[in-house]
Amino acid sequence: MPLEWSGLSPDLLLSIDRTSSEPLGCQLERQVREAIRSGRLRVGERLPSSRQFARELGLSRGLVQECYAQLQAEGYLVARVGSATRVAAGACAPASPATSPAPPRHLIADFQWGVPDLRGFPLHDWLWALREAGRAMPAAALDYGDARGSAKLREVLAAYLRRVRAAAADPERIVICSGYMQGLGLALRTLAESGVRAVAYEDPGSPPTITSAVAAAGLSAIPVPVDEHGVDVDALTATGARAVIVTPAHQWPTGVALAPERRLALIDWAERRDAVVIEDDYDAEFRYDREPVGSLQGLAADHVIAIGTVSKSLVPALRLGWLLCPPALSERIAAHKHVSDRGSPILDQHALARLIESGRYDRHLRRMRTTYAARRTALLAALEEHCPGVKVTGLAAGFHAVVHLQERDDEQAVIAAALDRAVGLYGMSACRSAQVAAPVQLVLGFGNVGERAIKEGIAAVGDLLS
Repeated sequence: MPLEWSGLSPDLLLSIDRTSSEPLGCQLERQVREAIRSGRLRVGERLPSSRQFARELGLSRGLVQECYAQLQAEGYLVARVGSATRVAAGACAPASPATSPAPPRHLIADFQWGVPDLRGFPLHDWLWALREAGRAMPAAALDYGDARGSAKLREVLAAYLRRVRAAAADPERIVICSGYMQGLGLALRTLAESGVRAVAYEDPGSPPTITSAVAAAGLSAIPVPVDEHGVDVDALTATGARAVIVTPAHQWPTGVALAPERRLALIDWAERRDAVVIEDDYDAEFRYDREPVGSLQGLAADHVIAIGTVSKSLVPALRLGWLLCPPALSERIAAHKHVSDRGSPILDQHALARLIESGRYDRHLRRMRTTYAARRTALLAALEEHCPGVKVTGLAAGFHAVVHLQERDDEQAVIAAALDRAVGLYGMSACRSAQVAAPVQLVLGFGNVGERAIKEGIAAVGDLLS
């Protein structure tokens, strides 16, 4: 299907050499012909009007009309009265054969983890916030500005994080970033610059993501075990690392909250070792069976870099996040952000600030808590009906659950059998540093799966989980 340009007459880049012995008309014919043969111009695409093309190239309109007429006679172009001149069918060289990717398989339910309800994105509110931000934003804000990000958003975020996450948030020490991975990269490069050589991370956790980011910063990554109380601080101490990446409010992927005594031990470790804790506060907004857990950064602001984003609360595609930086590191993190990309898109930053301060962000979160709670209930009810007795953990917050299978089960065999029944299941082994499947567990995300799909999906694979 040809691309339909919205302009009255699309541009076409050609170069006319007036010092060449080749006549101008011949040059024009040859270049248009080559553009069609090479695929620069596809079948059905419009060419510029003869009047506009002549003006752009500094040629007479008659010369362009003669060129079009000649190429039309050769079968390269087609024109009708009252319509634009277009590339004729069959004029382009046949494309080299390529293997088409197989169409994605339709699944009854895809329990992919880490994906929020994409259909639940408050598009109307976001467009409203963009309009409001654009209306109120001064022209000076359209310059490169502060690499830390919009002062307005940093002020609003600081107030929000103090209120909702009990964070020690200072607008001057917040750096806006393009999502979690950029924030993590900025933090790791700054730590490497300050003499850190090894970074510990939770196991199970996100090994491919973390190890690649740690390696890119020139550091070594060391896994540290997680139990029912969270990260093992004694094992962390034994590693000799001076930095650790943790998910204390809702450990990924086990779902446990870091126990109070472990929190205090982790802070004590950071203070004794002059170490830094990188806190991934990824889905703390969504909680069900327990009181909210405050940010670790609020207890030790001098030793914690807290990274937050809107990837789970809104959608990943916005690519907006932030770092709460310790005073000793904030300027260096901001300097790395400046070198990285000179700052994140300013209009989106102002829109997020407007969304939060208007109360629409809180309203969206309340609605999504209700949605995820209903899906959580549907998942538990379906599991109880179709595989009674199966152990399920990690459901106190967020939108994923951990299903514990029998020791004799083969994780990959269960996943493959479920896929044959058009259900996407995902194993815990992918979250472990050693890629082992013991104990045998599945991590089921329900953020982007409707209640009906949850029920039908579990019904289809219930016997595999029993």
